[in-house]
Amino acid sequence: MLLATLTKNATRSDFPSAALEVSVVIPCLNEANSVGICIDKALAAFVAGGLRGEVVVADNGSTDGSMKIAEAHGARVVRVEQRGYGAALRGGIAASRGRFIIMGDADDSYDFSAVPQFVDKWREGFDLVMGNRFRGGIKPGAMPWLHKYFGNPGLTAILNLFFHVGIGDSYCGMRGFTREVFDGLDLRSPGMEFAPEFIIKAAQIGARITEIPIILWPDKRGRPPHLRSFRDGWRTLRFFLLYAPNWLFLLPGASSFVLGLGLVFWLLPGPQRIGARVVLDRQTMIFGVMFTIIGAQIIGVGLCAKVFSYAERFDRKSLSLKRWLVRVKLEHGLLLGGVLFFAGLAGCLRVVWHFIATGFAPVFEERQVLFWSMWLFLGIQVIFMSFLMSMLGISRGTYIGDYDRPNK
Repeated sequence: MLLATLTKNATRSDFPSAALEVSVVIPCLNEANSVGICIDKALAAFVAGGLRGEVVVADNGSTDGSMKIAEAHGARVVRVEQRGYGAALRGGIAASRGRFIIMGDADDSYDFSAVPQFVDKWREGFDLVMGNRFRGGIKPGAMPWLHKYFGNPGLTAILNLFFHVGIGDSYCGMRGFTREVFDGLDLRSPGMEFAPEFIIKAAQIGARITEIPIILWPDKRGRPPHLRSFRDGWRTLRFFLLYAPNWLFLLPGASSFVLGLGLVFWLLPGPQRIGARVVLDRQTMIFGVMFTIIGAQIIGVGLCAKVFSYAERFDRKSLSLKRWLVRVKLEHGLLLGGVLFFAGLAGCLRVVWHFIATGFAPVFEERQVLFWSMWLFLGIQVIFMSFLMSMLGISRGTYIGDYDRPNK
């Protein structure tokens, strides 16, 4: 009762929505043991920090009385029908009224007494304030050793490598951000991928990001966690790859293409010897042709993925891609594919003519057949891939070469 009296002036009902500075948004699914504790800490933090704030609990279908507990402790409950961590947060954030929003889990593993520290960073001019559990401290039993020493550090390293974010704890569930940044992110993930998608898109739009140390405590949920280590870890890695076509497609494709083309040109004049006993001949050249064609195919898929990500506004930062899309038209791809195709066709016809001219003698120009067939197949790939990329542009009312025009 004493705490309720102290925090009464911090609840949303005491202030018009325009006057609210901070909204604490808590996603909830059957957290009856701990959601009330989290709300009390957040409201007490408003009082301690002299903040005008509200607590919004985004309930995702609780059946254990969590909603009634949340309302009894002074929170505003928002029911979110679509299931999933990200869906619950999006619903709660959309219903919140504060200029600065702080999200955190309902299991009391994050201490909402730290709310004023997040607000201080916001007032310093940062758009996204991430908690860092590794800098603040992880209490015994608060995080499984697999997550602590492998999962979180590994996924954070990949996030920083792919997207140059520069943070130390990518999966921290407590973070603060401005409403303007959130409204500009167009977040779509309904599940656990919400957390990394938020960071990736915030970095892409140039948001000012910082971290503060926070402590992770053992949770009080009294039930098995919603998180599944390997399933959700794979989903996060898969999400990183899908958002990074350079790493998923272009780098492996270019490596295969360069390796294959190098083998083809190296073996085109004749067999090559490595050391005293190893001789590479036509069989190896066949693998070179295959690597080249497969590499070109992967590169083409990667370019299509980049066009799609740009057309669907997944990639907000690819200025070089935008310039390329403005300059390169469908006809350019068709011209390149046509040149490769007819060059390969001419080489193949030359081999066939020689075969006929020699009275259909056994073909001894296997290297020439492989070499010119490779260019013919590459030309076909380029032609059809150019059409596919143009079709992906049509999905947003734009074409390759027309991306500088506003969408209708």
